[in-house]
Amino acid sequence: MGAPRRRRTRLPARVLSSPAGFTRRGFLRRAGGAAALVLGGPMLSSCGNSTAPAAGAGGGPGPALETPFKHGVASGDPLADRVILWTRATPVAGEDIPVTVSVYRDAALSQLVGSASQTASAARDWTIKIDFAGLQPGTSYYYRFSALGFQSPIGRTRTAPAEGVQRLRFGVVSCSSYAHGYFNAYAQVAKRADLDVILHLGDYVYEYGNGEYGDLRPYEPATEMLTLADYRTRHSYYKRTDPDLQEVHRQHPFICVWDDHETADNSWRDGANNHTEGAEGAWVDRKAYGQQVYDEWMPIRLPEPGNPDRIYRKFSYGGLMDLIMLDTRLHDRDEPLGLPPLPPDDVADPDRKLLGPEQQQWLLDSLSSSTATWKFLGQQVMFGQLKVVGLPDLSTQVPQLSLIPIAGSGGQYLNGDQWDGYQAERSAIFNHLAEQAIDNVVVLTGDIHTSWTMDLTPDPNNPVAYNPLTGAGSLAVEYVCTSVTSPGLEQLAPVQDAISLVNPHIKYVDLQQKGYMVFDVTPEQVLGEHWYVSTITERGGTESFATAFPVAVGSNRLGAASGASTPPANSPALAP
Repeated sequence: MGAPRRRRTRLPARVLSSPAGFTRRGFLRRAGGAAALVLGGPMLSSCGNSTAPAAGAGGGPGPALETPFKHGVASGDPLADRVILWTRATPVAGEDIPVTVSVYRDAALSQLVGSASQTASAARDWTIKIDFAGLQPGTSYYYRFSALGFQSPIGRTRTAPAEGVQRLRFGVVSCSSYAHGYFNAYAQVAKRADLDVILHLGDYVYEYGNGEYGDLRPYEPATEMLTLADYRTRHSYYKRTDPDLQEVHRQHPFICVWDDHETADNSWRDGANNHTEGAEGAWVDRKAYGQQVYDEWMPIRLPEPGNPDRIYRKFSYGGLMDLIMLDTRLHDRDEPLGLPPLPPDDVADPDRKLLGPEQQQWLLDSLSSSTATWKFLGQQVMFGQLKVVGLPDLSTQVPQLSLIPIAGSGGQYLNGDQWDGYQAERSAIFNHLAEQAIDNVVVLTGDIHTSWTMDLTPDPNNPVAYNPLTGAGSLAVEYVCTSVTSPGLEQLAPVQDAISLVNPHIKYVDLQQKGYMVFDVTPEQVLGEHWYVSTITERGGTESFATAFPVAVGSNRLGAASGASTPPANSPALAP
């Protein structure tokens, strides 16, 4: 780049960003300490047996020397009548490549539904996305691409139901740092035939160079990704070299949204903590590269074709669930606040934006117009409050508490990168839910590499406004999914119970384990399950169920911890 690079401190858990250098990865480290004071080798996937060359015109193998389908197959953004089908056809010498996909009703590929074709070219890095329409709702399909005389692995996908659905099951994953370990959570999710769809809540790839943030597995490119070619190479490397990532995409449709590392750590509309303007190029260019490559390499459908800056969108699942996917990172987010203590006037600034007015109005309208039983919000950063000093909010204090001396408004918040740093927009959402009596809202969150389950209420430390024993006063619930591999705060696990003492709306915290979540959705309740893997330092291992929390329809609050749900007896067969 010519100019000297900024020297950045790399900590074991990536620190929480701000203009002052405080990064969100470190907020829990500070949280645990403060609460204690207050309280006292890459490998190429070979999925199935479907990558053998197809017969050529003369009965022999096709012209390619090796399969072009080195990155597997994927599907995503299912609607009731269509789904995105994705692959990449690796060129031999930069040539355009005609690619065909065939879709079948059965895993044996004996019942052809139809085929479609597209040309892979350099313009989209030889990635293919076909929006395959004419499908039946709530139905599993199997598909396979062909090109250059070769056939891809067989993929499995599923459309969304149209109406009358009585049960849905989906998985949630986030934060997969290649350098920190093996994607065993993906491997476990891939084995589950009982899931209708997988939600990825962001940090699908990480931007760092080798040794900057984790060193268990090396990256390509070896340096931090800055250019269009860098971003393409990193996405390619993830999909080409990790067999468990290939397999989870092969078996399940995904609904994805980015977080910050798809561009750079703690990115926002006009910059990022991990970006030095000038030395690392213009942010507007780097942001555009990340967004363009995300569209190329992920099985998503842009709501505004040709505009990769907008990925917030909605999915309907047969009247049982509306899934509203938000962009709390790049669309119109203001810069995160600096080091704690966070000034009350700053966190409550009515002009601070996380969603921005356009996306916020779209969200409120989506909530108001939804006729689904459950409204899920898939987004990146924790919605519920996280404090080190828990006090009622002066702005909502009720007369019964007027004689209690309060030193400050709402206590002390820890993390300006999450919704705590953008309280005006959060209050607008709370007010909308209360004023329009909108029930059954469930927030799904990734980003912070740890597990949380909580009630959502405007003032959790106000005992008149919220009763932590009964949940009265809660307007919604939130489940935060741990990471696939990205580091949590293992060293603070012994004091994690202190967090719930200061934050009584938080019912479950785990600061160290890696894994995924499963949600079982019926007209009567939602059950959110935390599942953990035994290791990320080597490929394989086992998984275990940790705990689950239900929310009953109409209650808007968490029930008592429970066991795992029972999968359906007859799930569609996995792809061979």
